[in-house]
Amino acid sequence: MKLNQLETVTGNLKSTDTMPVLFLGHGSPMNAIEQNEFSRGWQEAGRTIPKPAAILCISAHWETRGTLVTAMEKPQTIHDFGGFPQELYNVQYPAPGDPELAKETSETISTAKVGFDYSWGLDHGAWSVIKHLYPAADVPVVQMSLDYTREPEYHYELGGQLKALRNKGVLIIGSGNMVHNLRMIDWNKPESGSDWAVEASALFRKLILSGDHKNLVDYNKLGRAVQLSVPTPEHYLPLLYTLALKNANEGVSLFNGKEIMGSLSMTSVRIG
Repeated sequence: MKLNQLETVTGNLKSTDTMPVLFLGHGSPMNAIEQNEFSRGWQEAGRTIPKPAAILCISAHWETRGTLVTAMEKPQTIHDFGGFPQELYNVQYPAPGDPELAKETSETISTAKVGFDYSWGLDHGAWSVIKHLYPAADVPVVQMSLDYTREPEYHYELGGQLKALRNKGVLIIGSGNMVHNLRMIDWNKPESGSDWAVEASALFRKLILSGDHKNLVDYNKLGRAVQLSVPTPEHYLPLLYTLALKNANEGVSLFNGKEIMGSLSMTSVRIG
């Protein structure tokens, strides 16, 4: 799909063809500097998506009371992890911010008050994957936080209200992991998943491809394998934002579909 010529202006963003939506299983921060099957999958996504006017990213690594969007001109690169090589801490991703997109995002959401943040920046859930899509850091990036006080239905409904941004050149990215249980990492399985992780991953993929969003929102009712896979919600919730943005009859594809370290799924989703 090629971006058509800009036709109209609505608010501060120009109308375009509908942009795709991504959920990226980000895994280890080391993926930011490694060339591997996952980083190559993200790079391929960047090559096959029209270059966006801006990016709105919902990352697992920014939880707040209430919903916020970053509204600064120059977001900092946040190294929110420990115990990694210095090379990783040296990485800077100097993408500009987009205060106008932050304002439009806030105005687009009608069911919640969305506040503006001027101190956060880009955490590794955002920059570690976006740098593979757009290594020149020439696409403005705004992050939206996860309100940790709210239930999955809230996040799904909030995501659905962002659909209008897809028609204004905005690439919306959810970044997390469908299966993410660091307490059950198995160092003897670097290239595979434990039985419960494989079971949950297969179920998630089936529900995503069949469009069964109700069961994905009500994931706590899906049994023990899923409960082990999502012991806390923050890495799973960005998936719900992505799914809520799907239009009727829109195609869905999966990539990077692999379980690693026993308890992580790197599966990523593209809509459109």
